[in-house]
Amino acid sequence: MTPSRVDLFKDRRFVVGIAVLCCLLWGSAFPAVKAGYALLHVAKTDMATQMLFAGWRFLGAGLILLVLAVLGRRSIALPRERIASVVGLGFVQTTLQYVFFYVGLAHASGVKSSIMNGTGAFFSVILAHLLYANDRLTVRKAAGCLLGFAGVLVVNLGGSKGVKGLDFEFTLLGEGFVVIAAFVLAAASIWGKTLSQKLDPMVMTGWQLAIGGAGLLAIGEIGGGHLSGFDVRSLALLAYMAGLSAAAFALWSLLMKHNPVGMLAVFSFLIPVFGVLLSGLFLHEPVLAWKNAAALALVCGGIWLVTRKKMLPRDAGELSRSD
Repeated sequence: MTPSRVDLFKDRRFVVGIAVLCCLLWGSAFPAVKAGYALLHVAKTDMATQMLFAGWRFLGAGLILLVLAVLGRRSIALPRERIASVVGLGFVQTTLQYVFFYVGLAHASGVKSSIMNGTGAFFSVILAHLLYANDRLTVRKAAGCLLGFAGVLVVNLGGSKGVKGLDFEFTLLGEGFVVIAAFVLAAASIWGKTLSQKLDPMVMTGWQLAIGGAGLLAIGEIGGGHLSGFDVRSLALLAYMAGLSAAAFALWSLLMKHNPVGMLAVFSFLIPVFGVLLSGLFLHEPVLAWKNAAALALVCGGIWLVTRKKMLPRDAGELSRSD
């Protein structure tokens, strides 16, 4: 018999493969954003224009999913009692999270931002432990997250300022806002998991991305942002970014619907690793460095620790269990 979609999204090999694919797509956004800024002449300090760029990306991603839903003969009309929740999810998960992240990025180094953003996995695991009886924190989950975080640390060593660039300065507008962004994304993802139990994940994701993207566009317009210089290359790049966001967020929503949050959280450590590797590949930076191999090995080790057992809710044991 052909396995049902529910069974498929609980199959260990399938879930691992899709989760890695999502992180690969998100990681590819790093060089894509840099290339987009270069093609459209967006300055690093021009946050209003960056918001416009992000707004078009996420609005496009949401529209792609909604069009696909219509073509697949799915209803994209939201139940009246769920409209406010989906609007709120779009504002929080896409608009608010992105604003916090970019304000923080403007006031902190890229290295420290990447490391601070890695705290999102810990927030996801802790929130899942507090909210779900079948998603408790275990020794394996804690160890896996620590290995993954170590991978993020390693991949960020030796930048333009070397290891000395990793100082201990912490400001609210810089590192603080990056951490807040990570927390907002973790909380919103759990909120989305709850909503996906009662809504079609593709339709829900399409609406939240479109709404969040519209919010970013509004902020960019109010802030005086301006995008110009569109040509075939920049439009193709923007289309790719919208497509990758649509695919990654839709697939991730399905994974979140059918699997424990704490088990999926560790995969997020792959995003900065893939980002570094793909940036090097497409932006002609050296990628064959020991730190990249070590980082990938650490993150993969963390993923193996968390996912080595059959991925069913009942397998998420308590800390008191022998792991």
